[in-house]
Amino acid sequence: MRSGNPVLSDSTFLDLGSGAVLSRPADAMTLNGTIAKTGILLFLTVLTATFAWTQSVTAAGPTAAAPMFLWGGLIGGFILAMVTIFKKTWAPVTAPLYAILEGFFLGAISGIFAHLYEGIVMQAVMLTFGTLFALLFAYRSGLIQVTQKFRAGVVAATGGIMLIYLATIGLGFFGINIPYIHESGLIGIGFSLVVVTVAALNLVLDFDLIETGVQQGAPKYMEWFGGFALLVTLVWLYIEFLRLLSKLRD
Repeated sequence: MRSGNPVLSDSTFLDLGSGAVLSRPADAMTLNGTIAKTGILLFLTVLTATFAWTQSVTAAGPTAAAPMFLWGGLIGGFILAMVTIFKKTWAPVTAPLYAILEGFFLGAISGIFAHLYEGIVMQAVMLTFGTLFALLFAYRSGLIQVTQKFRAGVVAATGGIMLIYLATIGLGFFGINIPYIHESGLIGIGFSLVVVTVAALNLVLDFDLIETGVQQGAPKYMEWFGGFALLVTLVWLYIEFLRLLSKLRD
């Protein structure tokens, strides 16, 4: 099974070879355990985000500390994300550290958006968690079925979006901007709506893959990895909601 989330792959929950249920239940991944670990990671993210916000933005605007929190959190979080992806056994340590650094990034960028657009952060937070719980309900109730075609479609769309973002970054080094899609016109808003939809659908694939990991008796540390994977998708979804709302404001 495959998720559009780059953190999760076919072999994510098969680290023990066959993926058979472990002989000792205490050593196996559980759904409640994953929920608890996800809650801890979210708490750490909110904690450091609050601190970074207060240090990065004042009534007069962003402070000199804003770039430090923004780029330090973004780059540090990316490095820890890569480490966690390739060394899943380190997830109990690297996942909380990722949440802390990602909180610094989110706090700084949220403060900047809040300074530019009053009330936008609370709207983005409510939309993010509203989407999370709505899709979780739809998945658990069977309203959304994760079929092979559904999975393949979301993966393809996610890959396409990542290529566009990579092209945007690469061309930006040469002073070239991709027209329309990052602007506040109808095309830009439409593009953001598509990206938000794809990011949200990645949550469904993540739910499905985590549930599969529980059923197959993945090792206990995968609870931290599952929480980390969900946090990665939630951060992406939140940033895309900020971008969409800012385009609508403009």
